[in-house]
Amino acid sequence: MEEETKTLALKAAEAADDKKANDIQILDVRELTIIADYFLICSGKSETQVKAIARAIEDKLAEEGIHPQKVAGRQEARWILMDYADVIIHVFHEDERNYYELERLWADAEKILRES
Repeated sequence: MEEETKTLALKAAEAADDKKANDIQILDVRELTIIADYFLICSGKSETQVKAIARAIEDKLAEEGIHPQKVAGRQEARWILMDYADVIIHVFHEDERNYYELERLWADAEKILRES
């Protein structure tokens, strides 16, 4: 199960990278919270790119029969949160990412992946 969850996060990161997402990070938060095992955090430079990144992630995971429990923020495309139970995906507009600084809030988490 744990390996499947990590694989899901890595596949989502690959889809984000295909849409040129910036600063893709996967944080292992298993030791820090019960809400998820991994956070995927990435960003885009425009609302259009943020939507495209989220759509690419959703499409890639849907090919595997994996669907989010909930998606929030798609309309505004400033911070799209995709809840895949054990993996929470945050697709930010760069301005919101800089403002909320999730990586700083979860600084104790092990970084599984970091791509700029």
